[in-house]
Amino acid sequence: MSSDPRPLLVFFTSSRSGPARRMESLLAHLGRKERARLRVARVDVEDRPELADRFKVETVPTLVLVKDKRVVARLEGRASAPRIEKAIAPHLDGEPSLAVA
Repeated sequence: MSSDPRPLLVFFTSSRSGPARRMESLLAHLGRKERARLRVARVDVEDRPELADRFKVETVPTLVLVKDKRVVARLEGRASAPRIEKAIAPHLDGEPSLAVA
C-alpha cells in the first residue's frame, strides 16, 4: 500500500470504448499538470474486472477519486477537462499548478 498522501484519480477504461480512448490524452495532460497534487491510474476493466466490481463501475469511462482510502468523487461517461477539474478541485491540497500555454 502506498503512503503517498496525494489523492488518486482512477480512470476505468476499455480498449473497446471510443469515449474512453478519446479521454486518454486529457487524463495524461491532467496527470502531468497536477502531478504535485494528484496521482492518476489507468485501469482497463477487461484486464482488472475485480477492481471494476470493487468500485461498482458499470459505465466506461468512469473516473473515481480516492482520498484517504475513501471515494470522494465520481464521474461516469465521457467528461470534459473543466468538468473533471471542477469535481476534483475541492479534494486537492496546495496551490493549483500553473497552466502552461
